[in-house]
Amino acid sequence: MGKRSSFKRRKNDLYRTPWEAVPVLKRHLPALFRFAEPCAGNGKLVDHLRRIGGACAEAVDINPGRGDVGQGDALCWQPLQRPLRPLDFIITNPPWSREILHPLIMRCVQISPTWLLFDADWSHTQQARPYLRHCRKIVSVGRVKWIEGSKHTGKDNCAWHLFTAEGHGRTEFIGRA
Repeated sequence: MGKRSSFKRRKNDLYRTPWEAVPVLKRHLPALFRFAEPCAGNGKLVDHLRRIGGACAEAVDINPGRGDVGQGDALCWQPLQRPLRPLDFIITNPPWSREILHPLIMRCVQISPTWLLFDADWSHTQQARPYLRHCRKIVSVGRVKWIEGSKHTGKDNCAWHLFTAEGHGRTEFIGRA
């Protein structure tokens, strides 16, 4: 799945979010929160977030993997309008391919503060430069096991990245506990 892997990538970068990535994020969320998941796949991350106090307002995917995930392209998705209960966050494990990730960052931050789980190395690259002004926080996760039943973790370290629409000075980095 990563840049040091010879494995063929899964269609649409469909890698189910493992539980081990979620408790790290929990420390940076309120006890109860309302979220949308625009790259939901089979809803695994939705289930994990509900387990830690999240209420899912909407989950969509280009190829929905279960009945409560609607069909929708995250790059042109517009969340259902519910003015009495606005979203607290968009939270997703997006495709890591940059031609999707970068437009997704800009799309999502216009809707709500956005937590994205992807490779930690990204923030150290030139391609990240235009997006870092929107990155408020990077929370290190480390390597996770993306393939259920595998005995191996991925080869890339991961991090949760919090993006917001307004620009700011510095990005807060939280290392692994």
